[in-house]
Amino acid sequence: MIAPLKQDALIATREAAARRFVLPTRRDEPWRFTDLRTLEKSLFPPAAPGADAPSAAVQAAYSSGAPAQRVVLVNGRVAAIQGAHVARLAERLELVREIDDLGPFAALNTAFVEDGIVISLPAGASERIEILHWGAAESAGAYTRVLVELGAGAEATLVESFAGTGNYFGNVIAAIRLGEKARLRHVTLQDEAGAAVHLGAVKADVAEGAEYEAFVLMLGARLSRHDLVACLGKGARCAINGAYLLRGQQEATIATFVDHAAPCAQTSEVVKGVVDDRAHGVFQGKIRVRSDAQKTDAHQLNRNLLLSPRAAVDTKPELEIYADDVKCSHGATVGDLDEAQLFYLRSRGIPEPEARRILVEAFAVDVVDLVADAPARDYLMRHLGRWLESGR
Repeated sequence: MIAPLKQDALIATREAAARRFVLPTRRDEPWRFTDLRTLEKSLFPPAAPGADAPSAAVQAAYSSGAPAQRVVLVNGRVAAIQGAHVARLAERLELVREIDDLGPFAALNTAFVEDGIVISLPAGASERIEILHWGAAESAGAYTRVLVELGAGAEATLVESFAGTGNYFGNVIAAIRLGEKARLRHVTLQDEAGAAVHLGAVKADVAEGAEYEAFVLMLGARLSRHDLVACLGKGARCAINGAYLLRGQQEATIATFVDHAAPCAQTSEVVKGVVDDRAHGVFQGKIRVRSDAQKTDAHQLNRNLLLSPRAAVDTKPELEIYADDVKCSHGATVGDLDEAQLFYLRSRGIPEPEARRILVEAFAVDVVDLVADAPARDYLMRHLGRWLESGR
């Protein structure tokens, strides 16, 4: 585990992080497509403690229903915790560190985080953990950190859900370290309140022979962004998949960076977007293959469906390759519904709104089907169906 910081060192780390934070602009390449004017106009001090936990019905709605260790956080603070391998970060604040490669909002998180979750599985252990991050504040921020460490050969499924009510800012950072031949399935549902801002980021260090499978489904928030940075060791495997489904004037970004630092590693990446009304979706994905990372196998695909003439998508897949014995590809598409398919369904007596819903669902379900864990997959399908029904 990370060596602890003494109290004076922790204070110094926080102060240094606060000094480093500068709100990015579109002149900063990683943020050139993300509109942060919402944050420029708002102040989000840390939310005060004491907000009520969500009702049992809400907690059930944001649970896969599978047996698991369960955690509920309200405005970034633990409200309920269950599990032998799960601890409160508030009791381990000496573990807080600045996290490289995750940008300015990781520094902001370091400066203000007061609580979160520490998950530590010993070698060979197996566990399922579900976390509900609930926002319940007005013009306040929840600064949360999740630390995950899996020992050699350990396996875990981590399902994180983000939801809430109010006008709040959710800033959550996850630091993941996988030992040799460990395996983590990491599923994220972002279903924040319609007035909320959500900025989340994940840094995953994947050791030799380990496997990291990530999926993010982004449905909520007026402004949201999910960053994922993964560094792969020899023979490691990484699958990063996800989807954003947006309407109204929502703004959402999925940004990924996979660093192949050693030979024989694999990356598979599929991200889909469905964008309606005047919403704006962004995908920025980069795969780097270092000169020593021979026999890399890496593939990246972003596909987008525009449902309105005012909807917009920016997509920027990239490959940066310094090795010669590799198999790599990337691609992106942006289009509207297939008129021939729509005509076929309507000719069978299906009303146009229902026909459009069927085609959108088929487009989105295709990527959700990549989630290997059946309870998590069914859970995402349930919320995907709710999103589709709410637009009818």
